[in-house]
Amino acid sequence: MNDNQALQQRQDQLNFQTNGPGFLEITRDVQNWLARQSADRGLLTLFLQHTSASLTIQENADPDVLRDLVDSLDGLAPESSHYRHNSEGADDMPAHIKAMLTSSSLNIPVHNGAMALGTWQGLYLIEHRANRKDRHLVLHFSGTIQGRN
Repeated sequence: MNDNQALQQRQDQLNFQTNGPGFLEITRDVQNWLARQSADRGLLTLFLQHTSASLTIQENADPDVLRDLVDSLDGLAPESSHYRHNSEGADDMPAHIKAMLTSSSLNIPVHNGAMALGTWQGLYLIEHRANRKDRHLVLHFSGTIQGRN
């Protein structure tokens, strides 16, 4: 960034529908949004507006990694445990625990219009509930815009 480039901000929301527990890769959706904003360099913040789903950056090469992560989260917060909060079903409280152990927001540097992710990194929305859910992701880019001085 040179001194002539003013910082710009862009904010929007992407909506996703999940099909039960697991990892939904959202890398391409987020990158496409950045491209539509003409983002050049800056910081992208992602915020998921839910308490029973979460976000992560994880390996996107071997699907066994994601399967092992689901199994590990299930082991940390099994549905078979006794929870006081159970009015929304057996999967609800474990989903809250899994969301607390992961994250509801991510910050990602943007360089030359692309997220500065490593070779094997992808962005994932992690669904912790058993049933199909509509999930809302707020995106906020702060930085320079391509072609603007």
